[in-house]
Amino acid sequence: MVWKMFAASAFAASARDLALIASTPKAPPLIAGHPSSLQLRDAHIDPSWIIAGNPKARLAEHSRAVDGAAATAVWECTAGEFRWFFAWDETVVILEGGVHVTAEDGTERSLKAGDIAYFKANSWATWKIDSYVKKIAFVRRPFPAIVANAWRAFKNLRQAARGSQSQGASLH
Repeated sequence: MVWKMFAASAFAASARDLALIASTPKAPPLIAGHPSSLQLRDAHIDPSWIIAGNPKARLAEHSRAVDGAAATAVWECTAGEFRWFFAWDETVVILEGGVHVTAEDGTERSLKAGDIAYFKANSWATWKIDSYVKKIAFVRRPFPAIVANAWRAFKNLRQAARGSQSQGASLH
């Protein structure tokens, strides 16, 4: 009974998402360009998050997935120190300058041009920028827990099935 309710809920959510995607204008299959060609606009840093200085951030969206669950942007910020909440999973590539990052577990890293870092959704980090930083951000909305758990279970079952198939093949 529980599985039937789960399947019905998943089907209804999928149908809703498919209807949303079908009604969304088609995105081009390729969006390309240089980060310097994007028009940056002021990006708000919550004043209660600022620890020191007067950091000013700017942002330009490069692209967004049709379903809205992923996006790519260019972000830059001047000197200052602030806490930042990552509502989505975010992978960054530092283009210019640098930043000293302290994750909520105390992990510290200095990131400079060319470095890549990942920030887990629903986490905080402190950013200390000595002069300037510019990054490309790849963000992805995490799946709801029930969907993520179902996906993990599916992958585990598929992997187990492949493992038993290869064992059976080696026995013959």
